Amino acid sequence: MIALLPIAIVLLVFVLYVLFTRWRDSRLRSQPFPDDWLATLEAGMPVYRALQQDERDRLCQLIKRFIADKEFYGCGGLTITDEIRVIIAAQACLLLINRGGHVYPRLTSILVYPSAFRVTKEQHQADGTVSSGHHNLLGESWDNGRIILSWDDVEKGVGDFTDGHNVVLHEFAHQLDAESGSTNGAPALRSNGYQSWAKVFSENFESLKLRSLRGQSTVMDEYGTTNPAEFFAVATETFLEKPHQLYQVRPELFEELSRYYQIDPRKWSL
Repeated sequence: MIALLPIAIVLLVFVLYVLFTRWRDSRLRSQPFPDDWLATLEAGMPVYRALQQDERDRLCQLIKRFIADKEFYGCGGLTITDEIRVIIAAQACLLLINRGGHVYPRLTSILVYPSAFRVTKEQHQADGTVSSGHHNLLGESWDNGRIILSWDDVEKGVGDFTDGHNVVLHEFAHQLDAESGSTNGAPALRSNGYQSWAKVFSENFESLKLRSLRGQSTVMDEYGTTNPAEFFAVATETFLEKPHQLYQVRPELFEELSRYYQIDPRKWSL
């Protein structure tokens, strides 16, 4: 009997957590979207104005949940404001606008620097040795529930939603990728078949590498040739920001991404 007590306590805690989450979500849904947040979206996120009203409504609900769940930390002297929270949350939640489910359940913290931040990373050399190198990064997604972003580059990305470069979309695509248990370019799939996904992504990954080696033009940034995880993140940026171009040159890749994200961004012409 005594041995069953810990199990009962765990179950009780789980039930209380589920009930609290449902109550919290219901309360958030009933609260109006703040006027100053709406003004921030309309002024600072051009793609928001291209959405249908029902899409705007869903996005606003997701933003409320995101901001309620995640902690934002200013780094390098940056002070976190509602503008920073809303602009980052809105772009991250754009990836979830029709997918439903949880809002990045593994993510707890967003660290924001005023501009590109400097990190030291180990690099494995061809001869087997390891060296340390310094890198200036615009963003980084970690497996421990954190994302790091450069605010300057967040603003550049949201301000021009047609150039295929968006650090928020990129890093949050990595978060979705990691939900499968490994950040490897194959996120947890529901609408897509794994066999079709693997075929289309591997073929397009190899095609991008080949075109890059030959110096040929590419609709996707060549950073996508780094590895399958970066290919998925870059493909996500291109899918959202250059949907017509991506569909024209890589239609099968576009269709896989459209099924995964449950959206067709070609309707959001800016």
